[in-house]
Amino acid sequence: MHRTIVVEFCSLDGIIEDPDGSQGTPGGGWAFRHGPEAIAGDKFRLGPLLDSGSLLLGRRTWELFAQIWPSRTDKFAAAMNRVPKLVATRTRVDLSAWSNSHVLGGDLVVAVKEQLRDREVIVAGSASIVHALAQAGLIDEYRILLFPTALGNGTRLFPTGTGPTPLRLVSAEPAGQAMLLRYQQAAG
Repeated sequence: MHRTIVVEFCSLDGIIEDPDGSQGTPGGGWAFRHGPEAIAGDKFRLGPLLDSGSLLLGRRTWELFAQIWPSRTDKFAAAMNRVPKLVATRTRVDLSAWSNSHVLGGDLVVAVKEQLRDREVIVAGSASIVHALAQAGLIDEYRILLFPTALGNGTRLFPTGTGPTPLRLVSAEPAGQAMLLRYQQAAG
């Protein structure tokens, strides 16, 4: 069964840009200021999806993750290192930095529709990929870790000009100072 699931750190005003501060933006690092309870381990409740699905990442997100995950050894890190990782990029990437990584060739939307139609795809971060897949109507579920911070500007999960996106709340649970919200596409 194919599903595309987006996982994002998000501020109260919809900003998903630079939650860890690695991009050096003025408000960067906002998610990590709320303590490890919200960000440690399997914060998005991916569990078995990492055994049966694939991660789809943009090049910059992949490069950031490739610096972090390979050296970690806990159970969740083992799953992140084991899962097949697809990198959507038009530039050259040294895939040896993180095991089970492959470049996703061709048009992103076509690849998700055609090449990945038999597996669940988890998109982490990677705003441009999320925006392209949302515009094509290919996102089935959003798992949003909502933080009690308003940033005022930055890249938004749903950018200005996005049309109506009817969603249905599946669950909401506290995660430290944040809330894990799960939304699925609503019928028509």
